[in-house]
Amino acid sequence: MHGTDLDMDLDLSRIADASGLIDPVFLRTPQFVDEQLCAALGKRVLVKVETLNPLRSFKGRGVDLLAREFEPGTRLVCESTGNFGQAVGYAAARHGLRADVFVPTGTNPVKLKRMASLGVTVHEIGAGRAEQAARDHAAADPGSVFIEDGSHPRISEGAGTIGVELLASGTIDTVVLPIDTVVLPVGDGALITGVARWIKEHAPHTRIVGVCAKGAPSMADSWRAGRVLPTERADTFEEGIAIDSPIPESVHRMRLLVDDMVMVDDEDMLAAMRTALDTLGVLPEPAGAAGLAAIATHDLPGDVQATVITGANVSPTLFGDVLAEGTGTP
Repeated sequence: MHGTDLDMDLDLSRIADASGLIDPVFLRTPQFVDEQLCAALGKRVLVKVETLNPLRSFKGRGVDLLAREFEPGTRLVCESTGNFGQAVGYAAARHGLRADVFVPTGTNPVKLKRMASLGVTVHEIGAGRAEQAARDHAAADPGSVFIEDGSHPRISEGAGTIGVELLASGTIDTVVLPIDTVVLPVGDGALITGVARWIKEHAPHTRIVGVCAKGAPSMADSWRAGRVLPTERADTFEEGIAIDSPIPESVHRMRLLVDDMVMVDDEDMLAAMRTALDTLGVLPEPAGAAGLAAIATHDLPGDVQATVITGANVSPTLFGDVLAEGTGTP
């Protein structure tokens, strides 16, 4: 299923260069092997924590790289459930841009508050209409541009710096190599395609496994079919991977780069959140724990597996569920 450079629009040199361009606050994040986590999962796991930055997620890497392409004063317009919107707001402020983010009604209040604190103009739109409203808004203003997470190569290339760091054993003392399998949550696909692009070039025997929510299988279904297969709706409590209409460019890249896709349900993610809190002292949002959930519930290949805790903007409505049964293994 893996393609050649002729098939791929993600550029290795741009991923390498991105490590020297992206705001350092997002780079060289902690990655380590925690013995308690390994015992809880019954596997050797390298975990990378992408939550210790002003956005509490990895999204800043890709958007900061993309934002450099726009003239000062440009208005960036996007649809988001929160983390991408935060990244757009942060990058806009840093690069002299403006940001309008369209979100579905009922969006996680933590993410809404954080977007507003970053200077984002937030528009709450009824279910299923946020993306089209964002596109229409951008089209009506000559000074605006619509940007889509998972579509533009720069977003994936910025996320690809995570792959650079995972393999950079010379710069992070606690990296364990070789990594047999990298397990990543799949939302719009920017993270997994960027990371996989780098790793498949520099560690071609490492397998790349994507994780989708059982209630939102469209990305996995589309990857298997090799074409976009939307679903009527996404039925999961995790907005970060609640995809119902995959982006064609992302599906194409995943077909070339991803070895397997697995599913986890909401309870799996909730249990993985508890495990992360118990062993790492980190409370991820559900999608942020999806990789841990997949490692816990699937017999994935390899002696050393790696995953990324991708976000920690947890809705307060989940605190009780996470703590209700105490902490423990998934």
